[in-house]
Amino acid sequence: MINIYTDGSCSGNPGRGGWAAIVVQDGRQVELKGSVERTTSNRMELTAAIEGLTHVPEGSEVSIHSDSEYLVNTMTRNWKRRANLDLWQRLDELKATRKVKWIWVEGHSSHPGNERANRLAMEMSAYKNPRKRPTHFNSSGQVHMVDISDKQITQRAAVAKGVVKMNPSTLELIEQGQAAKGDVLAVAQMAGIMAAKKTSELIPLCHPLRLGSVAVEFQLDREGSMVEITATVRAAERTGVEMEALTAVAGSALTIYDMCKAVDRGMMIEGIRLVRKSGGKSGTITLE
Repeated sequence: MINIYTDGSCSGNPGRGGWAAIVVQDGRQVELKGSVERTTSNRMELTAAIEGLTHVPEGSEVSIHSDSEYLVNTMTRNWKRRANLDLWQRLDELKATRKVKWIWVEGHSSHPGNERANRLAMEMSAYKNPRKRPTHFNSSGQVHMVDISDKQITQRAAVAKGVVKMNPSTLELIEQGQAAKGDVLAVAQMAGIMAAKKTSELIPLCHPLRLGSVAVEFQLDREGSMVEITATVRAAERTGVEMEALTAVAGSALTIYDMCKAVDRGMMIEGIRLVRKSGGKSGTITLE
């Protein structure tokens, strides 16, 4: 069985559109994506399914997962086709030579395949769009703090990760609690929590937020000789908490470095990145 996860997006309707299809077969994953200058969201949803099916051989058993009721219900419940007839015809041709099962999934339901397809489609719909600019610049190109006063308060969450690589002997000192400066992970955990609370003081254009919770966790990887850091931040706010989670990881990593640098000058802080966010207009985005 081949699984295809599809999504379409459009910046305006009509406007610049993007589509994406994630094809998963035998444990291998292929990402397909593209953009169209003047189109609609429905055409992008159909294009994603067409491109996904085109990528698999005739006779294949295929499950297409989509959050588009327009696509899935038209194929399973015979909704009337009043537009996009050229694409429907092409989709019928591809379906006729493959065994296709249509599966509707709720949008932003945290399924990795559909979340990835959604992210790619949105990126393609904004690709090379001159109207898109970083939100921290106004129409005159001047730096400003984004006005969030009209945004709704929603439950926000973000998860970030990072690692500190070190010598095996240094990792052993940390694990046994024998570092000269004391319990490294306990201090680093407190540092991460404090860093998250201080984010708006460290990053110039971040908004001060009332954080509901900050959790910093560590995992010792003996094979890789490193400490893996995971920070989870939650808040009921008008803007996201990604920066707070990232800052928590950075604060913890720097503290580990500071407490162990006397015995290991070659430590490396790597891979600080956002892995998941939820809440607000963009919903849930899962990057790993």
